[in-house]
Amino acid sequence: MMVIRDLAQRDKEDYIAMAEEFYSSPAVLSPIPRGYIERAFDETVSGSPYAKALVAESGGKAVGYALLALTYSQEAGGRVVWIDEVYVRPEARGLGAGRALIKETLARYPAARCRLELEPDNDGARRLYERLGFNPLPYVQMYRENKKSDE
Repeated sequence: MMVIRDLAQRDKEDYIAMAEEFYSSPAVLSPIPRGYIERAFDETVSGSPYAKALVAESGGKAVGYALLALTYSQEAGGRVVWIDEVYVRPEARGLGAGRALIKETLARYPAARCRLELEPDNDGARRLYERLGFNPLPYVQMYRENKKSDE
């Protein structure tokens, strides 16, 4: 049975391992420093109003996670949940963990809009997201990094 629950302090080792697996996969552009993963974990378990995370558990073992950012958008007309990452370990794929993580996100964090992103060639994720009602946005995203160069 798949259980979806909040990320907890006891999940630190599993979360870091899964995030490192995610950032070593073709689902992302490039790896990130372990320190970023550790800070994300600390932020989510600290009770931050901006960062949340859910864990998918099967048979008492963590098999996936969703990392969320909560914000507000005038364009969307209200709160926005940004599903920053969804990762399911290979051995748990096809068991409904990804779907359960997203559905639980939508149930726990009602918002005017829910956004996510994916690599263009990640067809499996695209199919899942489309089945759950997600549509492509015609935007080009841009970003600017404001980080220390020593990380």
